[in-house]
Order: sequence, then structure tokens, then C-alpha cells
Amino acid sequence: MKDSPVNSLLKELIYFDKTSTTSVYIQIAQQIINAIQRSYLKEGTALPGTRIFSQLLRVHRNTAVAVYEELAAQGWVEIIPNKGTFVLFPKPKTAKIKAITNQVEDAYRYPKTTGFPFQTSFHLVATDTFSEAKYILNDGQPDLRLHPIHEFSKWYSASMKRKSLITKWNSSSKTKYATFDNQLCNYLNATRGFHITSNNLVSTRSTEMSLYVISRLLIQRKDVVLVGNLSNYNANMIFQEVGADIKTIPTDANGLDINYIEKHFTKGKIRCVYVCANRDYPTTNTLSAERRLQLLQLAKRYQFAVIEDDFDYDFQLEGSAMVPMASSDANGMVIYLGKLGQSLFPSFQTGFVVAPENVISEAKNYLQILDKQGDLIQEQLLSELIYEGEIHRLLKKNTVIYKRRRDYTFDCFKRFFNDSIQIKKPSGGLAIWIKFTSSISLVQLAEQVSKLDVFLPKTLLYQDKNTCAIRFGFGHLNEEEIEIVVSRLKQAYNSIK
Repeated sequence: MKDSPVNSLLKELIYFDKTSTTSVYIQIAQQIINAIQRSYLKEGTALPGTRIFSQLLRVHRNTAVAVYEELAAQGWVEIIPNKGTFVLFPKPKTAKIKAITNQVEDAYRYPKTTGFPFQTSFHLVATDTFSEAKYILNDGQPDLRLHPIHEFSKWYSASMKRKSLITKWNSSSKTKYATFDNQLCNYLNATRGFHITSNNLVSTRSTEMSLYVISRLLIQRKDVVLVGNLSNYNANMIFQEVGADIKTIPTDANGLDINYIEKHFTKGKIRCVYVCANRDYPTTNTLSAERRLQLLQLAKRYQFAVIEDDFDYDFQLEGSAMVPMASSDANGMVIYLGKLGQSLFPSFQTGFVVAPENVISEAKNYLQILDKQGDLIQEQLLSELIYEGEIHRLLKKNTVIYKRRRDYTFDCFKRFFNDSIQIKKPSGGLAIWIKFTSSISLVQLAEQVSKLDVFLPKTLLYQDKNTCAIRFGFGHLNEEEIEIVVSRLKQAYNSIK
């Protein structure tokens, strides 16, 4: 049997490398598939038994069994008990549909447009822009280079190996997410001053997803939503998509002007007010304690919801972060949105909503439609990082670096631009608000700086009759890169001034 033509062919064709990252049985299976595709092994050919096969290739018999099981799983062989293993040639599972027109070639090209009408939405037009520039600016994102890749790999691998993971995936009980919810509750109670249980909490993929779900539950078409006159672009797009009537409210150094709301609106006319918990987007100004109290009282009197977005809580660079309004809300007026894990890779981050139980119950029902599966591996990993204190350790470690970068960015702008800008050092976050004292064309500034290998996206430009400013994210740049980018911004500024 060892001298049969099939055995000789297998010995000649198959080669494997035990040092390769690809498993030996996969390497062998791939080469047998290649032999079948090239007709070296015909359909119906009997392959040697696993014992002889292992002897031919000098591999363990379990490896030979794994090879045949892999081939059978892909449909390349048929294993017949007590008879043997026989080569198959998989038949196409789909057949071409014959064209019914004279233009036969059109039947084999996928159409670019539908043959039926549907409603498009300009709110959903992608704002992403792409550039080949070496230096890409953003609105304040963390630096992925600071994340310990080896540790993340270790944590993720450990979570994948937990025997309880399969049980959780197959479970339909409420205890499926209990561990993560409890750990997240404990973390929020300790860091934000909450007194919540898992009934007040739901986790999502991101803060944008959190806001979308809440907006769907809260807002109907033509409902009035109040935002700052300079506000978060993504949030505004979500509000517009659900049909809200967005009204802008003046802001100043103390945040949203609550007196303006009281003077220009009446009870029952406002559905919700969107505010940032620690630093207004994009200006980085903080809503004062007095105005927070005023907003809570007005919300109760006018019966509108307050959506409190705490998107950059993790990056408090000096002093203490403001305690969320939601932590002192006794009347159920505030819906709090947050993010966990911003010192981790983006795929490990999660959004969450804190709100009264009836809202959370409806939000969980909505998520059953949008994201029933969730991400149990991510939740298990985050639970362990919270429990072991790794989240806090990473935040403390990175805060030192980001604070140094903020200070260096501030000094660079003061040094290069002098009195050409108004700038203040924010207490936290990963972006600085740069306001030009003389009005210039920010579009031209972006065009000129692009010639210097720096990409300034249009979503960072804020220009109207009262404002000429940019939101400059420094978190993803080291000190050398900050120096280069600011100097080139100054060079571009001089060319259009």
C-alpha cells in the first residue's frame, strides 16, 4: 500500500514547515486541495488511511485525522465509515441566471443603482475625508502608540480562553451580562458619584450609538432640541436624522446661556437640551456650577430632558472633573452618556447610558434589534480590567503624557502666533480651541497647510460672522510632531494673511 501511486504522489507533493505560524494540518490540507484542483488527484480517488498517511508524512496520527476532517469540512473529500476517504470535487453551489435581454453581459455586472425609488437623506452623507499628508489633525483623539500592545494581546487571549464564555453566549438569562454591568456600576459609582444599579445602565458600542438610541426613544419629528451655537457635529447629525428641530443657544466662557432658554422658550416647547458634562464641544469651556443647577431647575419646571454627554471624562489633566449633573438629579430629568476605555484600543472601548429605569428598559429593547449579540469578549475583558485596577493605572499613566503634550501645544501656539490668536489652556480633554483675532479664510488656511503635508479637515473649522477658530487635537501627536504642525500652520497663516 505504501508503494501505491497515490502514496508516492502525496510524498512528492506535500511539504510543511513546523516553524510556520500556520498549523501543520492546515498546510497539508491546503496542498492536497491544490492537488485536487490541478487534477493530480481525480474525483473518487481513495486516500490512504490515517495510520499509513501519518507514516508517509512522518506526522502524528492525530494530525492526519485533523487533515481529513478539514478536507471533509470543506467538501473536498468524503469519509465513509469502514470503507475509506475518497476525493470529491465540490460542485458550484450557485448557477448563473441566464440573461433575458439581448445585453447578455449586463446580467453578469452588479447594478450601480436600484430599479426602485427610495428616500435618501443628506444627513447621512459621509463626512470622512482622506489625505495622504504625513500629519493628520483631528478633534482630540488619543495616541494609539501609547497603548501596550503586548498587554492587550495577553488580556484578549485570556478572555477568549475563559470556559464561562461559551456558557454566556448560549445563555438566554439576565445573568448573561450581570458581571460586566455590576463592575461598570461599581466603577461609575466610585468615579462619578453615582448611586446606580444595573437597572440604571445599558452599554453600547459607542457614545454615538448611545445618543442615537436615546434620540430614537426620546425625539419625534419637529420636537425642539437645544444645542450650543457652537456644538458637536456628530450629535447634530443624529438629532437631524430623527427629525428634530434644532435650535441654537448662545454660549460664553461659562457654557450654555440658561437665561436665554428661560426667556425665549416656554413650558412644553422643548423636548431636550444637549450639553457636554465637562468641556463644551468644540470650545472646551466648562458649564459653570451655577448654570448646572439653573438648568436642572428649569428642566423640572419646563419638563424637558437633559442629555449630558461626558465624552472626555477620562482625560482630566488637572484638578478634579466636574461631577455629572445626573449624579445629583433627584427628578429623573438627566440622561447621561459616557465612554469607558479611551486609554485602550478603539475596539476595546464601550459607550454607556445612565438613566432612570424606564428609559433604560426601553433602550435595552431597542438594542435587542440593533445589537442583540453585543461583544461578550470585550465585556469580560473590561470587567477584569476594572476589577484589577488596570483601567485606572492606564489612565494615570497616560494623563501625565497628555498633560505634557497639552502644555507644549499651548506654548507652541503662543510662541509662533503671539497676538494673532486667543487661546486658553483647558483643564482636560485632548484638544485646544484656537481663535484667530483677525478673520481669515479657514478654507484657504486648510488648502495652504495641505501643501505643507498637513491635513486640516473641514470638520475642525468654525467660521461665521462672530467666529474664526479651529479645534486642534493634540493627543495623537508627540512633542516633535506638535512643533512641526504648529510651525507649518503659522507658515500657511502668513501666506493668506
